[in-house]
Amino acid sequence: MAAAINMIIQASHLTKQFKSVRRKEGVLGTLATLFSHDYEFKDAVTDVSFDLEPGELVGYIGPNGAGKSTTIKMLTGILVPTSGHCTVNGIVPWQDRQANGRGIGVVFGQRTQLYWDLPLVESFRLLKAIYGVSQASYDRHLKKFSELLGLDEFMRTPVRQLSLGQRMRGDFAAAMMHEPAVVFLDEPTIGLDVVAKEAIRNFIASVNKERGTTFILTTHDLNDVEKLCARIILIDHGRKLYDGSIDAIKKRYGPNRLLTADFLTDAAGVDIRMPGVAVLERDGQRIRLEFERERVRADELIVALSRQADLKDVTIAEPELETIIRQIYERGLDRSGPAPQ
Repeated sequence: MAAAINMIIQASHLTKQFKSVRRKEGVLGTLATLFSHDYEFKDAVTDVSFDLEPGELVGYIGPNGAGKSTTIKMLTGILVPTSGHCTVNGIVPWQDRQANGRGIGVVFGQRTQLYWDLPLVESFRLLKAIYGVSQASYDRHLKKFSELLGLDEFMRTPVRQLSLGQRMRGDFAAAMMHEPAVVFLDEPTIGLDVVAKEAIRNFIASVNKERGTTFILTTHDLNDVEKLCARIILIDHGRKLYDGSIDAIKKRYGPNRLLTADFLTDAAGVDIRMPGVAVLERDGQRIRLEFERERVRADELIVALSRQADLKDVTIAEPELETIIRQIYERGLDRSGPAPQ
């Protein structure tokens, strides 16, 4: 019981079902639909449960239509679940939307909470008044966020004149101005260039570390997830498939690592015959190997290579999370190992 009390988010058997009128074809069918009581039901989220501790930064990922946004809308109080229960910082979101709203922050990549025709700084001042942020806290936060996100250069520019990257940086500052305990991020880096993405990622990591803010990140950009999150929750067709660490899912579903070795001489004569090691490619002075992490130690493999020729450089790459996730979606959790040759 004590462990449950410490959870900042608790979701228990959340289910959301949508009801719509079954449409009929043709002009007469359209008219009949207006008076029809023939409904169809669709489960957007089915029996999803998870707990988050304060300060966690969790990736909530899945393909389009998997149920990610529906889950977030239930946690923010926008939607009421058909069944199940959840609390955010001790509050049932849909029962007390106002109290829940004061304790959370939300950033949607396709929407903004900034005031379109006002300079960015005026949006911040309005949010300060709405949330009752003290002047001292406001000044401190604004200074910190300006440094982290580089806001000074466009602070007095109307929001409608900002680039997408500038607006997103403004949205992040706005979402954090009242020091929320939990922040929901829905595609926060969509459409951003490399520089803007890195600024956003650094900001999230800094706030998470310094304030202990809890983040739930939904995104299709798994680079965001790999760089920020230690834990992921995988959802598909409304059901939770996996909940655990990125390291664990890589070890379980991406058992092989890649080693690229560059030699001072031609690599044609390098012959590695070790159990669990396969040569993928030879190209002049370079050789690419795949090896099983549970059977072969990287240092032993490097030593074996160095005995055959003088090494110039060695790089080791972990399996890409995107590849592993795609395999899980295509083949399922139990059959997501390497495809048969």
